[in-house]
Amino acid sequence: MWVVDSEARQILEGNAAATTLYGFTSQQFRGMSLDDVLLAEDSSAVSGDPRRHRTSTGRIIDVEMAQHPIEYGGKQAQLAVLMDVTKRRQLEDQLRQAQKMETVGMLAGGVAHDFNNLLTIISGYSQLILNTLQPSDPNYYSAEQILKAGERAAALTQQLLAFSRRQVLQPRVLDLNKLVTGLSTMVRRLIGEDIDLELLLRPDLGMVSADAGQIEQVLMNLVVNARDAMPKGGKLTIETANIYLDENYSTRHLAVKSGPYTQIAVSDTGGGMDEVTQARLFEPFFTTKASGRGTGLGLSTVFGIVKQSGGNLDVYSVPGRGTSVKIYLPRIDQPALVDAATPGQSVRRGSETVLLVEDDEMVRHLVRESLVRAGYRVLDTSDPLEARRIADKHRGVIHLLITDVVMPKVSGRELAEELKGRRTQMKVLYMSGYTDSAIINTGILHKEVAFLQKPFTPAALTEKVRDVLDSSSSRGAGE
Repeated sequence: MWVVDSEARQILEGNAAATTLYGFTSQQFRGMSLDDVLLAEDSSAVSGDPRRHRTSTGRIIDVEMAQHPIEYGGKQAQLAVLMDVTKRRQLEDQLRQAQKMETVGMLAGGVAHDFNNLLTIISGYSQLILNTLQPSDPNYYSAEQILKAGERAAALTQQLLAFSRRQVLQPRVLDLNKLVTGLSTMVRRLIGEDIDLELLLRPDLGMVSADAGQIEQVLMNLVVNARDAMPKGGKLTIETANIYLDENYSTRHLAVKSGPYTQIAVSDTGGGMDEVTQARLFEPFFTTKASGRGTGLGLSTVFGIVKQSGGNLDVYSVPGRGTSVKIYLPRIDQPALVDAATPGQSVRRGSETVLLVEDDEMVRHLVRESLVRAGYRVLDTSDPLEARRIADKHRGVIHLLITDVVMPKVSGRELAEELKGRRTQMKVLYMSGYTDSAIINTGILHKEVAFLQKPFTPAALTEKVRDVLDSSSSRGAGE
């Protein structure tokens, strides 16, 4: 509380709580005016909405202030009751930002889902046409360009899925030091000769559980941004460390649990960013780059991947002094997995019977044609209820069920469990354009389940089918 001479705007007295909050003694308060505490834009305000005040250390706090007229020392004065609402305002801002990002993410995920079905058809039929043409055919180049455009569009939808956290991750135990070291050669080529690269990798770094490909994408996006921030050269630093995020950190960041984390940081000596730019940094399609030089999805992708991996990220930037992006992934006490060397092999044909259930007619026709050309016998339908009747009437073996995950009436999970109850040796391959919370909650997305992400090409489809059929495990319905 303060006692304030409202005409002279002088602070006449401050209680013990005020001295604790602001860092001034009672005697110092008596020689100060409101203008010494309020920021310039709030200097004319005495009460009302939250105001920004400056403490003795220069720290800015948000304060709600109410005033009551009193008599003090025989004079009319005001009793100002102050409440520090800085943490509350920070949490409110975070909540509004999280809600905005979630809304945009739902839109991006829905658009990506519909596009992935269309891109499956565009890329799929392009490859089927290419397979029938000789390179000397004048139509070969045209079909090849359609396929390449489809692949580029698929990469963009993958970035949308990453931002909206509706992609399929394949987490495993990772050593981030090895990941950074493995990418260092590519990073050096990417940044050019006028930028120095420094790796500061902690020797006893803790392991994380994450999708290696996605974390590589995070790192490369940050490296590209750092490079673009240093057009005249500079220094790029990639650093790893073991970090403990305490309760003080978790109270200031929504959905972040306190505990041990592994940090990977990418820092540059570029131009830095002001507060306005930082506030919009992770919004999709927001970019500070010149037209045609960026999609505005790079940092949105980073945001989505890190959040979906259970981590968090902070950005520290000062105009003219550079930027540092720090990513925190939960640390785990497990050894990193060693990659097994598998010899490459060409996609093999097959003759097995496949039951295909896909409610998108054009996608279903493409999958059926691709499998028939590869030698498989295909029973197909758009209706999961009809799939039950087909399975009941078919007297022979059904070797594989290929089903979309989300369908009307019955989900792919429910259909697979029901059919495998009667056909225990049948294997299952799920496919989908994206995975939302409803799919994740069905429990099908774990390492024992075969899953094919749309969009896919006929070659990817037949290779995955052959891989599932040749696997020793009969699992596939999520049991």
